[in-house]
Amino acid sequence: MTAQSVAVLDDTLVSCLEARLGQLLRAEHTDILTLEGRFEITRIAAALSGRPGPAPRAILMSGLQGSGKTTLARALEEAGFRRLCPDEEMFRRYGHYGRDFPRGQFRVREAPVLKDIALELQQLLAAGHEVVVDHGFWTPEERSQWAATVMEAGGEPVLIYLPVPHEVRWERIRKRNEQSLVDANSIEFSEEDLIRHAGRFSPPTDEEPHIVYDGHPENVLAVLRHACPSTDGDRH
Repeated sequence: MTAQSVAVLDDTLVSCLEARLGQLLRAEHTDILTLEGRFEITRIAAALSGRPGPAPRAILMSGLQGSGKTTLARALEEAGFRRLCPDEEMFRRYGHYGRDFPRGQFRVREAPVLKDIALELQQLLAAGHEVVVDHGFWTPEERSQWAATVMEAGGEPVLIYLPVPHEVRWERIRKRNEQSLVDANSIEFSEEDLIRHAGRFSPPTDEEPHIVYDGHPENVLAVLRHACPSTDGDRH
């Protein structure tokens, strides 16, 4: 292939990308653009600006207290992912839940923390970093909202579901409660709390593509590496 034919091919590709970008922007203007369309806009813009390559991934987890989210998140952090933890930021800002601020105020105080975490997530993704959000997303609506946050920043959301029986979770929480005054990741819960929260939890279905966590972080890392074999430590 000659240099001239390569140039023609490049021009043709650019024209196709620009045409597709125009279609997507028109859809956005008429409020019919899908989440996938927003993601595509970001990827096309990156390609046209000379920044092609795989999208940085954001790991979103779906699991109740005691399901192993922080253990998995720390393993991913050791592998190069940036870890964002709302519970740790809550502890830093407000102190111990139930001692330094009333238990009934958790959701109200958590809202601005989650907003700031979402902004930091987008900033990290825009800079090309891969991220794990150390938080359990309980509902499809919440997971969809955070997936949109990821895609708007040019990232690829990866959902991991952590199914763990109540008995196992309660045993972990019971031991963890002993550290609740000093450990940001050891918020104190009763067994009644766990039962009540389980009733509000909606696990991912087949309509939400996800990885099922089996309790072994190395297996998740293997899946992630297989999905993106070209990824190395420099990307994170």
